[in-house]
Amino acid sequence: MDGIKDKVAIVGMGCCKFGENWDKSADDMIIDSVYEAYEDAGIEPKDIQAAWLGTYMTEWTGQMLSRALKLDFIPVTRVENACATGSDALRNACYAVASGACDIALAVGVEKLKDSGFSGLPDFEIHRRQLNTYRSRSFSPPGHFAMMATKYFDKYGLSYEEGKRVIGSISVKNHYNGSLHPKAHFQAETTLEKVLKSPIIASPLGLMDCCGVSDGAAAAIVTRADLAKNFRPDPIYLKGLQIAVGPGEGYMSQKYDWVHVEETLRAGQRAYAEAGVKNPREEISMAEVHDCFSITELVIMEDLGFSERGKAPEDVDAGFFKLDGGLPINTDGGLKCFGHPIGASGLRMMYEVYKQLQGKADKRQIKNPRLGLTHNLGGTPATCSVSVIIAGNEKG
Repeated sequence: MDGIKDKVAIVGMGCCKFGENWDKSADDMIIDSVYEAYEDAGIEPKDIQAAWLGTYMTEWTGQMLSRALKLDFIPVTRVENACATGSDALRNACYAVASGACDIALAVGVEKLKDSGFSGLPDFEIHRRQLNTYRSRSFSPPGHFAMMATKYFDKYGLSYEEGKRVIGSISVKNHYNGSLHPKAHFQAETTLEKVLKSPIIASPLGLMDCCGVSDGAAAAIVTRADLAKNFRPDPIYLKGLQIAVGPGEGYMSQKYDWVHVEETLRAGQRAYAEAGVKNPREEISMAEVHDCFSITELVIMEDLGFSERGKAPEDVDAGFFKLDGGLPINTDGGLKCFGHPIGASGLRMMYEVYKQLQGKADKRQIKNPRLGLTHNLGGTPATCSVSVIIAGNEKG
């Protein structure tokens, strides 16, 4: 099977300020992000030949993007794949370019949550009037991932206090990284003491173990790899692009252990194979992963092969995932500091990878990056949609 490796490049990206953007509409955030991407790529709106819009609930058709940008009757497709929505918009744009259907494509992710009337994510079944009450579950996203934390602590012999300290250290790391990013929602450092004393949301997860609810948008312009240097001297090349969607087996089998996510494992393995990565711990320079909760990031480290099973706490304690560590994770602060406007998160992650690989991440810049990875997890540990994308600054 012929993969995406080195067929497509990103030549421009943009990202608006994430946060409680009461003074901006979804259209405003799209315009901010896309026009930054236009300028970055050195192109004009008329150069875009096709576009993909990723949004979870902000609007229902691609007309939103065409209206906001005044696109000139080009094809615009709306995609949605839970928290992997922005990554899937990029995936579709990349596949269109790789197929030869177009030479320059636009991918945009956007979500406007703060004006939705919900304090967090809405119940999507109610939102779409799909009241399948016979299979409704009465516990929340924090409840699902609290189960993961409890099971992880038990399986690997961590006391409650030890487990809380490990996952709390992840939040401290991400807040430090986010304090260095001007577009993050939360730009303040925190301490382990504050994290450990934060109110419990779903034990053992406290408030500071959970990501926030934000508004945001991000955009990418992709073209054929052989055309990329016509736009800029430092394009970023796609190396692997995989999505794994679970069939719900975690809820149907007592064998599911709640300390791994099969979709992350499968998507990661396929992305590594496509990109030619043999040892992710050594070959991946940095990663942006889906830290919706601090325990999620810990488990992702093991599912993606950055740590051995049960050994991620040791790597956290050793500072392996810090900015100056062996494999920096969430160098921009992750979901913890940007929040999670669902449709935008995947492209926001790629925006950070793009800047890091170009050496343009300012105070967050890591040393000599070659390959960057993004990871989105949409759903619950037992069944979800997961995207893993690998990009590099050299064409193989």
